[in-house]
Amino acid sequence: MIDDSEVVIGNGYTSYSGPDAVNLARAISVRAGLRLAKAGLNIRGVSKSGLLRIASEYTGKQYKRGEYDKAREDLKLWIETMALALPIKDERTGK
Repeated sequence: MIDDSEVVIGNGYTSYSGPDAVNLARAISVRAGLRLAKAGLNIRGVSKSGLLRIASEYTGKQYKRGEYDKAREDLKLWIETMALALPIKDERTGK
């Protein structure tokens, strides 16, 4: 099976196409959610422990309650690695 995942950056938008690119976007969102959870904010649609479970899907590590910083650091490494593996097209035009 061919994976045609890619990230396209244009004027005012970023497009995540394909399963790997969508997982990258999801991981980026979860990482931001973990920062909000650490600050004590509730996120609609997912619990704080749910965010840690999602982070575990990507990192393969289990997190205890309150280990938001550890999960964020592990996700950061996963995000950076995936971003290097995916083709990123910059289609922005100059002014």
